[in-house]
Amino acid sequence: MFVLGTFNHFYHKSYDERINIIGDFSELNSQELKSLYENHNERNNSLIENYITDYSLPEGIAVNFLINGEEKVAPMVTEEPSVIAAASNGARMFAKNGGLNAKVISSNLTGQIIVKTDNFNLLFGYVNTHRDKIIAVANNAHPSILKYGGGAKEVSVRQLDENYCSIDLFVDVAEAMGANIMNSMLEALANFLKTKASKDILMSILSNYSIDSLVTVSGSVKFSQLGKGNFSGKEVANKIVEASHIAQIDTYRATTHNKGIMNGIDAFVMAMGNDWRAVESGIHAYASRNGHYQGLSHFMIKEDTLYGEMTLPLSLGFIGGATKVLPKVKINQRIAKVHSKKELMQFAAAIGLAQNLAALKALVTEGIQKGHMNLQLNSLAMTAGSTDEELFTVVQSLRQMQNPNLTNAKQIIQNLRK
Repeated sequence: MFVLGTFNHFYHKSYDERINIIGDFSELNSQELKSLYENHNERNNSLIENYITDYSLPEGIAVNFLINGEEKVAPMVTEEPSVIAAASNGARMFAKNGGLNAKVISSNLTGQIIVKTDNFNLLFGYVNTHRDKIIAVANNAHPSILKYGGGAKEVSVRQLDENYCSIDLFVDVAEAMGANIMNSMLEALANFLKTKASKDILMSILSNYSIDSLVTVSGSVKFSQLGKGNFSGKEVANKIVEASHIAQIDTYRATTHNKGIMNGIDAFVMAMGNDWRAVESGIHAYASRNGHYQGLSHFMIKEDTLYGEMTLPLSLGFIGGATKVLPKVKINQRIAKVHSKKELMQFAAAIGLAQNLAALKALVTEGIQKGHMNLQLNSLAMTAGSTDEELFTVVQSLRQMQNPNLTNAKQIIQNLRK
């Protein structure tokens, strides 16, 4: 039977007390406790609740990007082998034919006030009639955003069912991530509406379905760059178009197709200190906007080139949030040469399309496994306990095997050490 006690008021415990409690509860040994201590940062104790240690992921640089005529490199945080290699490979193919073109279509954050009402028309009429006043109430809740060219821009009403409506507020949050700005505006507006239009307000909260924060990216690759093994460049291009089509008609394929795109976008978004979970949520919802889940990218043939394009909802922030408290974010912004939210959105979308191209080419030619194998063998060797000095030899030995596994890697290391 579960009894409260061990973790009562855990949040109020000192760092040392929390570590001791966790150590006793989980029966951690001295080495494991030492690892937690050695990787803790006192500053992060104020960043999240019940902090015990830092958990790090590798950061690497994807290269070869040419975006809107400017050479770029992408800091990416990921634990998955081959993601950075694939992004660099896809970027290189696009760069040889003019690079990727990216454009921000819109960059407003969306928020909702959920209202219970039996008279949709009355609420609809009130909001439309008092639009300017509603916008003013929202802006007065966070007037500083007006200095940066932002602010509430539009408001509308949607009927959700016979009982509920959503009052949707669209806000330009300038360079910020904007969650706090939006929620402050929504709460002020909800209080205003309670006295004027509807007392029965269920909740007010931002939406991660950023349908009014869209970026589009496109690029093309000459057939001559796509040839692989026994396949001509034109054959590979046609196969990629077919694979792109399958992602439009089959949810099973679309899910993995889009996961590959997000491999690149998530890794970049994490490096930039943004909320990758919000990005994932919004993008996958957007992939279902036509009534069933579809691939995000489209590839087609244009004369002697393979042409790819993609539009995504990407609500990112250049300032605020974790960008202020994670010191490497500012360094990564400098590495990526991004200076604004607009450039951040364009770069993220470009990485996604480059990642997708590399994956599709591998899929329709040599298969995805061969392309992944080299980096996977590195991971296998390290898991088996290989030192840096042994790694090259272990990987070379594993490469000679049909289906190498962890037991094989451990045996190779054992033989080396003899």
